[in-house]
Amino acid sequence: MANHLDTFFAALADPTRRAVIERLTEGSAPVSELHAPHDMALPTFMKHLSKLEDAGLVRTEKKGRVRTVHIEAAPLEAAESWIKRQRQVWEGRLDRFARIAEKPN
Repeated sequence: MANHLDTFFAALADPTRRAVIERLTEGSAPVSELHAPHDMALPTFMKHLSKLEDAGLVRTEKKGRVRTVHIEAAPLEAAESWIKRQRQVWEGRLDRFARIAEKPN
C-alpha cells in the first residue's frame, strides 16, 4: 500500500494535476476541455494526465477522436483511510500529552 500512496501523493503534488482532479469531481470530461484552462502545450498536459492515470486516479476512454477522462475513487478512498488512521494516532498522542501536561506536580 505504501507504494500506491507514494504514487498517489506524487501525482497530486502538482497543481495542474490537482486542478484536473477537482474538475473531474464534477463529472467526466474530454481531454480538450480539461486542457483548455491550462497555459501549456497539449503534449505537456498529456504527461500530467499520464501521471494521474499511472496513479490510478483517472482512466481514459477513447471513442472516435475524443478521449474522455473519468475519475477513479478507489485511490482517493485509500488515501483518505490512511490519513484518517494517521489523524487517530496523532490525536491519541496529543490527548496523552495534554493529560500529562495537565497533571499537577
